[in-house]
Amino acid sequence: MIVRENPARVTEIVGRKPVSSPEAVDAAVRRAEDARHDWAALSLGRRITALRAATDAIEERHDELAVLLARESGKPLPDCRGEIAFALTYARWVCDQAPRVLAPVELDDAAGRLLVRRLPYGVVACLTPWNAPVILALLKLVPALVAGNAVVLKPSPLAPMAVSEVAAALPATEVVHGGAGTGRALVGHALVRKVAFTGGEAAGRQIAAAAGGMLTPSVMELGGNDPALFLPDFELSEPGYERLVMASFATSGQVCMAAKRLYVPRSRAGEFAGAYLAAASRVLAVGDPLAPGVTMGPVVSAEARERIKALVADAERRGGTALRLGRAIGDLDAGYFVTPVLVTEVPEDAPLVREEQFGPAVPLLVYDTEEELLARANAGELGLAASVWSADEERAFAVAGRVEAGFVFVNTHNRTGMSLRAPFGGVKRSGYGREYGEEGMLEYVQSGVVHAPAAFRAGGAGSAPGAYPL
Repeated sequence: MIVRENPARVTEIVGRKPVSSPEAVDAAVRRAEDARHDWAALSLGRRITALRAATDAIEERHDELAVLLARESGKPLPDCRGEIAFALTYARWVCDQAPRVLAPVELDDAAGRLLVRRLPYGVVACLTPWNAPVILALLKLVPALVAGNAVVLKPSPLAPMAVSEVAAALPATEVVHGGAGTGRALVGHALVRKVAFTGGEAAGRQIAAAAGGMLTPSVMELGGNDPALFLPDFELSEPGYERLVMASFATSGQVCMAAKRLYVPRSRAGEFAGAYLAAASRVLAVGDPLAPGVTMGPVVSAEARERIKALVADAERRGGTALRLGRAIGDLDAGYFVTPVLVTEVPEDAPLVREEQFGPAVPLLVYDTEEELLARANAGELGLAASVWSADEERAFAVAGRVEAGFVFVNTHNRTGMSLRAPFGGVKRSGYGREYGEEGMLEYVQSGVVHAPAAFRAGGAGSAPGAYPL
C-alpha cells in the first residue's frame, strides 16, 4: 500500500493507493489495448470533442484538486493552482493544433500519388514524477490520446493523488500505482508500443533498458544541472532579480529546468549577491503550502532533506559560505523543510556544483572570460536547460548557440521562459525526444505511407522487373 504523508505536516496522511501487482498491471494494459481500437476508430474531431469535455470537467474541480496537490507535494497552493491551469491550457492548445499537425499529407503529381498518414502506436505507457505531476502527465496523455492511442499512467508514489483524479476524467486511460517494480512490469509489457518517462537519470536508465529490451520506442525527459550564464553587460531590475530567485527556488528547487548554477563575472559578483539576497528577502517565504503568503514549501521527503543538507555541509567544508535566504512563516519543525541558501566561494569540483541539487541550495560562481564560462557551463553529462543573460540580445543568442543544452532561455529562466509552441527536451544524458510544440505532439504518431508510383498508374509506362526508381 502506498501511504502518502503531507511533507509539510508529516503526521498527516493525505491518502492511500494500492500497489498494482504484475497481474493488475497486465489487466490495465489489456483494458487499454481493448479500448484503443474503438478510440482510434473515432474521427479526430470526435476525439477532440471528448478531450475538451474532459478538460472542462477537470477545470470544474480546479480548486479541490489544487488543495489536494499542495497537501501531497508540498508545493504552495498558488503554485498548484497555476500548474493545473497551465496543464489545462496545454490540453486545449493540443486540441486546437491537432487538426493541422496530425493532418495527412497527400501529393499527387508527375511522380505519382503519395499519402502520408499519422498513425497511433497503440498503448502508450506514461511514467511521471512527483514535482509537477499534473502538467507532466498531461504533456504525455493529451497528445497521445488525441492521436488515437490509449494510455496507462504510472504516477510517482510521492504524488499519486491529484493526478489520478485528473486521469480518471480522460477517455481511454488506465492508472497503475507503485514503484520501480510496477514501472518495469508496465514498460516490459508486450502490448505497450511507446514509453514516455520524466524523472531522474538513474530511473531513466532502468526504464530505457526495459524499453530497449522490448524494442519499444521511448521519450525520456531526464534531469539537468542547468547553468545561468550572466554576461558582463547583463541588466536586472529588482523584479528581474525576484524572477531569478524564483527560477531557482520555485517548488523548493525541485524542478528539472531550475537555475541550478549561477555564473557571474567576477567584477560584478558583489553587486549581484547583494541584489539577489535583497530580492530573496522580498519573495521567499518558507512555510506550510496552504498558509497565505508562502512561496516555498518543504522538500518532498526526509531523504531529500538530508541529501540537500549534506551537499551544503560538504560545500562549507570546502570553503563555501551558505547565505540564508528569505524568511520563515510558522512552524517548520513539523515537515521536511530546508532553509534556502545561496552558496558563495564554493569550488567547481564540489558535488553542489557538479551534481543536480534538486533542492533549495544554489551555488554562485564567478568567472573571468567567456571561454572559461562556456567550458564550465558545458562541463558534465547533463544538458537539459540553461539561460543566457545580456543587454544585447544578439550577443545572448550567439552565446546560447554554444551552450550544450536542449533549451536555452534568454534573460529569464524556468517556467517564465516556457512556450507552448517551443519543443522542450535535453541533450547528452538529459534525455531524448521532445515535449511541447508540434514535436511533442508528433512523438505519439508514426508515419504510415500509401504510394502509387506514376509508372504503375493507369496509362503509366511501367518499368523493368526489379528496376530502381528514377
